[in-house]
Amino acid sequence: MSAITLDHVSKNWGPMRAVDNVSLTAEEGALLVLLGPSGCGKSTTLRLIAGLEQPDGGTITIGGTDVTHLTPAQRKISMVFQSYALFPHLSVAENIVFGLRVRRMSRAERDARLKRVADIVGLDQLLERKPSQLSGGQRQRVALGRAIIAEARVCLMDEPLSNLDAKLRHEMRTEIRALQQRLGMTMVYVTHDQTEAMTMADRVVLMRDGRIEQNGAPEELYNRPATAFTARFIGTPPMNLIPRGDRLLGVRPEHIRIVSQDGHVARVKTVEHLGADSIVLCEIDGQPVSVRQDGFSKACPGDDVMLAWDSNHEHQFDKESGRRLEAVAAETKRIASG
Repeated sequence: MSAITLDHVSKNWGPMRAVDNVSLTAEEGALLVLLGPSGCGKSTTLRLIAGLEQPDGGTITIGGTDVTHLTPAQRKISMVFQSYALFPHLSVAENIVFGLRVRRMSRAERDARLKRVADIVGLDQLLERKPSQLSGGQRQRVALGRAIIAEARVCLMDEPLSNLDAKLRHEMRTEIRALQQRLGMTMVYVTHDQTEAMTMADRVVLMRDGRIEQNGAPEELYNRPATAFTARFIGTPPMNLIPRGDRLLGVRPEHIRIVSQDGHVARVKTVEHLGADSIVLCEIDGQPVSVRQDGFSKACPGDDVMLAWDSNHEHQFDKESGRRLEAVAAETKRIASG
């Protein structure tokens, strides 16, 4: 069953179309990530789902109910923002139960829910503290607790981890994913960080210029990118795209190896040693090509090397449109036969 459905939804900011005819579905109990660079429309899409913005076209359905013109409160969702949005003068406990107090829930029910939620997010020893006495990760847990305590079936998250350092982001994304699965909630999560998307999502919606570039499981975007944009956005380092006439040949750095013979002649430009692996940046016919090697690479800048890869790891894209060539061929055949 679909928990959230967007059907040809659009949103304009004057002459600019921030969200352009977007259709997508988030299945019940799934974690769907809206991914893309700044300005691609992902946060606007989330705000449309939340009811914080009104669409200029299309319909939005939550739990089978058309909510296109309902207020945020009427949509029965919870939301976690990038800024945490905590009240500095209230304790952790008061911040978490604030929404329940506004809805005039009984004290007994509030206390019962608070106890459950504080245990889930690991804040049971910090309930009397003020936000200023908490670390960034603890503040994020308070924001999560406030969203969970509402017991909404749908939770929306807008770049909730972008203010945290790398170590905390890793810990929190693991906690959020485990929490989402444990509670069985449907979650729509906005991020520009492809690592967050690939490690957390059941489904990734990659956006570009207000439109959906590709919608699929994380492994699908990695293994069969529909466009050159997807190929470059997903993966670290990005996929190599080498011009070959009217097409682009794509090969991921981890699929290229340095060989002693029968390879493409290349020159090493720089080497980045990352500990577990190394990134060797080379040039083939003036085109940059990254190679990922396990461990500490022995390659040095200025070395002439040979690069090879298996043909089953090649991806072909149309140079003009950027689309995967198999998709272009399939559409051409459909038009010709129809």
